[in-house]
Amino acid sequence: MAGNWKMYKTPAETTAFFEKFRPLVEKSSHCEVVICPPFTNLAAAVAAAQGSAIRIGSQNIAWAKEGAFTGETSGPMLNAVGVTHAIIGHSERRQYFNETDETVLKRTQAALEFGLSPIVCVGERLEEREAGRTEAVLIGQFQKGIAGLTDQQFAKIVIAYEPVWAIGTGKTATPEIAADAHRAIRAQVREKFGKDAADSIRILYGGSVKPDNTKTLMAQPEIDGVLVGGASLDAVSFASIVNF
Repeated sequence: MAGNWKMYKTPAETTAFFEKFRPLVEKSSHCEVVICPPFTNLAAAVAAAQGSAIRIGSQNIAWAKEGAFTGETSGPMLNAVGVTHAIIGHSERRQYFNETDETVLKRTQAALEFGLSPIVCVGERLEEREAGRTEAVLIGQFQKGIAGLTDQQFAKIVIAYEPVWAIGTGKTATPEIAADAHRAIRAQVREKFGKDAADSIRILYGGSVKPDNTKTLMAQPEIDGVLVGGASLDAVSFASIVNF
């Protein structure tokens, strides 16, 4: 159960969130909980989560170890702060910051090189869905952004299916629509990395996930978890998603 805070909260607000959130999930051993705050809040989040099972992730990672890359944050920097995960290729990164499938692959390889668990995002836009191209888009994103990994590297990633038309719009893919997409992604995994990899890969659903729709989403055998946006900013709301 992963929370993506996007560009919200200060370090002080981050600390306050964890004070409220930790007691609500301290007995939640049924799933892995990851929260991804903005870069400026990572140190506060790591400190606030210390001693708990909650993991902290970044919302992006540079593909280089260091160098003249203004505005980027590298794997060793994230390691030094105590981060364990990194979201890669989120649709907002693709839409506003020209992220491509090729850069997604490079960033994923960098995250793995520095011992981080990548949460690699794929998903189609509304016009692509309406044109009946959902599966073709997912296959393309998989082929160019994920299939270049070795078997050993692939075993360490998590995939998040995020239909772009359902992010922050209040529109949620029905559990059936989401499961169909997850099935298509899993079929690609089976073809490229084999049956065991397809059975063990965790595919999360992201797109207007809220406490009231988590249970029906999670009832689908194809859905292994959720990547939550807005609803992860509120401690009570995110805790009820974790404890669905």
